[in-house]
Amino acid sequence: MSDVDHAHGHGHDADDHHHEHSGGVRGWLASVLRPHSHDAADSIDSALEASAAGIRAVKISLVALGVTAIIQLVVVAFTGSAALLADTIHNFSDALTAVPLWIAFVIGRRPPTRRYTYGFGRAEDLAGVFIVGMIAASAVLAGYESIRRLIDPQPITNVAAVLIAGVVGFAGNELVAVYRIRIGRRIGSAALIADGLHARTDGFTSLAVVGAAIGVLAGFPLADPIVGLLITVAILVVLRGAARDIYRRLMDAVDPELVEQTDRVARDVPGVEDVAELRLRYIGHALRAEISIVVDAALDLRSAHQLAHEVEHELLHRVPRLSAAIVHAEPGSGPDVHDDLQHHR
Repeated sequence: MSDVDHAHGHGHDADDHHHEHSGGVRGWLASVLRPHSHDAADSIDSALEASAAGIRAVKISLVALGVTAIIQLVVVAFTGSAALLADTIHNFSDALTAVPLWIAFVIGRRPPTRRYTYGFGRAEDLAGVFIVGMIAASAVLAGYESIRRLIDPQPITNVAAVLIAGVVGFAGNELVAVYRIRIGRRIGSAALIADGLHARTDGFTSLAVVGAAIGVLAGFPLADPIVGLLITVAILVVLRGAARDIYRRLMDAVDPELVEQTDRVARDVPGVEDVAELRLRYIGHALRAEISIVVDAALDLRSAHQLAHEVEHELLHRVPRLSAAIVHAEPGSGPDVHDDLQHHR
């Protein structure tokens, strides 16, 4: 019997997948510093629709961060605070870091070519590397400024204005972070989640401004650099999680539970005797599968093809975010048809 390969891509519905989370302050803190990310999370109908959702998320968050920076700029105009001006410039520049991700989503929607046969989804992961670099830069800058102010304390003026701007900056960045992370999880975009974490680190920086202002009002000016050092540690924790997720995506890592689920779905199809090989990988936020199923050696070509098609259909409907599957059928008894390939493996 000839081997059968079959590939097809279309939309699908995801199975519900629930997780237990720790409660209380500890659970909240863990969710802030390391927002839960799971490769078997909920999906939407198609990779194209997911790209549109990602672009929409970037646009909305870009506007939100821009408004936040403008509000801070108005406060600067009325107070003349140099500290607020620096924080405002920081927020404007960070808002613009969403542009590379926006470009990546647009590029990722381009169809495959003879050179880029898997398409351009990897542009999204490259944008994620850039975002991780920006988070690292934020940690270095926050740490440097905190140590400098410990060695050479600087008086803080216009404390009330600093407090207001810090609250506005934290609120704006945290709202954007929550939104980006939520959409990133929904569409399976590690880069968009990393960008949400980047917004969260910027919110931490503004929170340090709030802590410094409260410390000054309480008669403890060293609160500024001390809070800054604590925020630096928090940013490093966020950096670790973001870098880990982007690294795993670039290395084609997927959640083992997702592999097990895919294996179960294939085995549940009547006529499948075994799963000989199974591979999953992300191309941007879209998941692709390559699977070899073992079937009855007595099946004719048409029947084997039909069975491969049924497996593919079940995978596309039951595996979250799966956009394409290549199903290879091989006979389950008799001489090993792959013996002549062993020296290539």
